[in-house]
Amino acid sequence: MFHIALFEPQVPPNTGNIIRLTANNGFCLHLIGPLGFDLAEKNLRRAGLDYHDLAKVSQYPNYFEFVAAMQGRRILACTTKANQSYDKMIFQTGDVLLFGSETSGLPIDVLNSIAREHRLRIPMMPNNRSLNLSNAVAIISYEAWRQQAFYGGA
Repeated sequence: MFHIALFEPQVPPNTGNIIRLTANNGFCLHLIGPLGFDLAEKNLRRAGLDYHDLAKVSQYPNYFEFVAAMQGRRILACTTKANQSYDKMIFQTGDVLLFGSETSGLPIDVLNSIAREHRLRIPMMPNNRSLNLSNAVAIISYEAWRQQAFYGGA
């Protein structure tokens, strides 16, 4: 099983879409606070449709508590500030895919706490800033799952 972690997400529909995604690919979702919204927010629930009960979602008040809970797992930073393309990574069951907030990405201190070889990017056209968060999560998470032959899926 893989894990998706969102660092201080700000846009409820993105998180709702990711809840739906993780319900469908069997990943665990970890929300690292502070969040930019209330989990009961209507836009979040609408985007996640009726998948909230099917998803495994954990919440942490801060990054330090999240890291403590992930002890022994490899944390991979998914960021535009990486040199390695995500498709070059050999993913391992239990990996944590960490994504930054929609407005500011991962802070430099968090990024610096992760080894360079564990930082991944999605290739894009030059001079573009980033992809939508839920799209980026979908791209990388499905590559990780594909490498495991979609284990557990139908």
